[in-house]
Amino acid sequence: MTTTALPRSQDMPADWRDFLALTKPRVMSLVVFTGLCGLLAAPVHVHPVLGFTAILCIALGAGAAAALNMWHEADIDALMKRTAGRPIPSGRMNRQAALHFGVGLGIFSVLLMGLATNWFAAGVLAASILFYVLVYTIWLKRRTAQNIVIGGAAGAFPPMIGWAAATGDVTLLPVLLFALIFLWTPPHFWALSLFVRSDYAAAGVPMLPVVSGPKVTRQHILLYTLPMAAAAVAPWPLGLAGALYGAAAILLSLVFLVLAVQVLGNKATEPAGMRPEKRLFAYSILYLFAIFGALVADRWLIG
Repeated sequence: MTTTALPRSQDMPADWRDFLALTKPRVMSLVVFTGLCGLLAAPVHVHPVLGFTAILCIALGAGAAAALNMWHEADIDALMKRTAGRPIPSGRMNRQAALHFGVGLGIFSVLLMGLATNWFAAGVLAASILFYVLVYTIWLKRRTAQNIVIGGAAGAFPPMIGWAAATGDVTLLPVLLFALIFLWTPPHFWALSLFVRSDYAAAGVPMLPVVSGPKVTRQHILLYTLPMAAAAVAPWPLGLAGALYGAAAILLSLVFLVLAVQVLGNKATEPAGMRPEKRLFAYSILYLFAIFGALVADRWLIG
């Protein structure tokens, strides 16, 4: 893999905006939302202060995992256009500061979750952080094109954590929500990686479009969309959610499937011709927000 020397950090310490950037706040918003929905969908009442604390812990844990991801991947971030401006590769922060920040934030989030809610939820939160850092970032990311498939489990934990914070356990519904995000992650990231393939290739990251090409990637996007849609709809026929959720899940998943078919039919190999991929990537984010929002609406409006 190609490597590059990182620029030396400035003498002045990084400011708060750099530490915030380490937490990947845009990614964190989806993590926090699915965690909140998991908590709100639970069949118990949670005191607002404890609920807020639980979601804060999920946000801090996600931020810790993101910071440790940037700490470990600073060398490849420096080689990709879309990540070269991050705090470490740009020279605004040294790697040691990012490491200390990520570890400290992670430990604090787990301890606070355990003290405020329950230690089972804290354990699931700790597992999610360790999985993202050790399994996805350190072990899989640079070794296999299946990095997103297996590593996608890391982003699937938040609704389970929210549910566990409220109830102290995990039942079938949060497991299905975990499965939904797990199966959603590959088509979401492969759509992105198709039109930033040159970035991953330059950094030596074996994403599926780099290793197997656009055609195979488009086929895999459709293949993963089918079980994802099944996982999304499943809570309704299983009696875990009502008709409002069922109708929303069917409609939203059908649109996702149509976009995935359009991606499959696209033959472009350059980003300029990948409008279907860009549409699918943008819609995939809306899809997850809408699916989880529908679940909470079904729980609170219909009961």
